[in-house]
Amino acid sequence: MLHDNNDLGASLFKSWGVEQRREEIGKLVAGYRNGLPAGILCKMAETIAGNRKLARKELATLMSPEERRDAVKKESLVMQGVIRKFLL
Repeated sequence: MLHDNNDLGASLFKSWGVEQRREEIGKLVAGYRNGLPAGILCKMAETIAGNRKLARKELATLMSPEERRDAVKKESLVMQGVIRKFLL
């Protein structure tokens, strides 16, 4: 059952416009600033944006370079590689 619905809402996000996607990613960034793990921020941003390239662009717009570097530094070595692909 779960394998049929594991797209994290991707099908819904595809119907959204650019502004709505940006607004939702902005909410994720606010959540990150309040304790949401960076891994979840990045994965959900990718799902909402539609791909990693668009997610990177939105995250770069919404987060300062220092904030993005700090997010990578805070993660475990295993997660740093993944998070780096989104934030640096």
